[in-house]
Amino acid sequence: MILTGPEIVRQCEAGRITLKPFSAEQVNPNSYNFRLGATLKVYTESVLDVRRPNPVRELTIPRNGMVLEPGRIYLGNTAEVMGSDHYVPIIRARSGIARLGLFVHVTADLIDIGSVNQWTLQLHAVQPVRIYPGLLIGQVTFWTPQGDVVLYSGKYQGSRGPQESQIHRDFLAPVDSPT
Repeated sequence: MILTGPEIVRQCEAGRITLKPFSAEQVNPNSYNFRLGATLKVYTESVLDVRRPNPVRELTIPRNGMVLEPGRIYLGNTAEVMGSDHYVPIIRARSGIARLGLFVHVTADLIDIGSVNQWTLQLHAVQPVRIYPGLLIGQVTFWTPQGDVVLYSGKYQGSRGPQESQIHRDFLAPVDSPT
């Protein structure tokens, strides 16, 4: 069951949903609009390796905007700290952003219950598109879980700013480079 906008507000007031900072103007009929933070990270190598940390470069989005180019992934973050120990958040682009061909959360839109962070966004532009810090870029919905709840306590918990992939930590032993 999805929460309505007014219920999201009630659950925030009750401390069961975290949306900080909160703005009543960002509440929709069944979601909450979130803003883009001012920092991006881009991977510096053309081939990424899931078994190793991949180097990144950090960029600040200027007030007059930055053009995202096709063919690469940009890691951004929500300006808000969001999450819940009681509901399952799902995030996606706002429809106006999607209509510009900007993917906001490429494939990982399901947020684990108990994850409370500035969430990392995987931005991918179909064609060049200019973005701005503080842009209302996406929306979060909250869903009622069914069954026993096990709270998230993974490697991204409590993160602030965009976080590059930590999937390499899932491998037990280092692997030699392919030749």
